Amino acid sequence: MANRTPAKMDRKAKKSFTLSTDSVAFLEALRRKRRAESVSAILDEILQAVRREHERVSLDRAVANYYDSLSAEEAMEQAEWGEFALHEFPSEDRV
Repeated sequence: MANRTPAKMDRKAKKSFTLSTDSVAFLEALRRKRRAESVSAILDEILQAVRREHERVSLDRAVANYYDSLSAEEAMEQAEWGEFALHEFPSEDRV
């Protein structure tokens, strides 16, 4: 995930989109419910959530592909390291 500076996060680009009346009504209802300053702010929140979900799915896929690519011996070694870590680092349940 890229690091974002506050200046970069505050930059906005003005765009114009044509949306269905149902979508506009939905965005307006969310704006009122969340007491957001604008429909654009709500739309941006929705898009950022979708972007984060795509990034999470991509990361999950990359991790799965990595473990799927391991030989049986490498997978066993990873499992052993995992067991070691579980015993070396206290869990929140034991603290």
